[in-house]
Amino acid sequence: MSDFTNLVKARRSATKFFEGTEIADSELEEIFQLAKFAPSTFNLQHTHYLVVKDPERKELVYEAANRQYKVKTASAAIVVLGDLEAYKQVDKLNEGFLHLGIMSKQEYDQTVEFVNGYYEGQGDVFKRDEAIRNASLSAMLLMLIAKEKGWDTCPMNGFDPQKLSQSLHIPSRYVPVLLIAIGKEDTSSQRPRGYRKPTGEFVHYNTIS
Repeated sequence: MSDFTNLVKARRSATKFFEGTEIADSELEEIFQLAKFAPSTFNLQHTHYLVVKDPERKELVYEAANRQYKVKTASAAIVVLGDLEAYKQVDKLNEGFLHLGIMSKQEYDQTVEFVNGYYEGQGDVFKRDEAIRNASLSAMLLMLIAKEKGWDTCPMNGFDPQKLSQSLHIPSRYVPVLLIAIGKEDTSSQRPRGYRKPTGEFVHYNTIS
């Protein structure tokens, strides 16, 4: 099997971490430097990450996450956020193409106008869906990168997003999409991997019925 195949199979949702294991900012930076290559609609890069390592602030996450013990023992709690206003940065994100001559001024203006009009025209539900969609893509890539670098993760949706936003003073433009607990997994009581459906039960070709 390829290294990537082994990596995909090795990644598990860790339910228990070794308490007191520190993760350096430099190690997190290496993970984020690769996670930034996740795809996003119009390259708007909707995803923002809030890394919580400070014990007092991590306690706030723990409370917002229904006191799930994995938050307490994790090296960090990473809040995955989707930006509802990501489309408003389309001009800045394409300036490089304009200055390098890859885009003409006309193409640049058309791109900015189209993206802004598209998001504004689709409305708030679409903006939220887009924030969640794109942040989820980035989060999955982050977890694979973390595993490749020797760190274990657990994606979590069992939290109160409003309480989390209030506790951590997260601006309203950001939607809390997931929590990711990261650390070194204690596998002493790890269960076997959960049942996975055969592809015939979830893959369809040309039609679904």
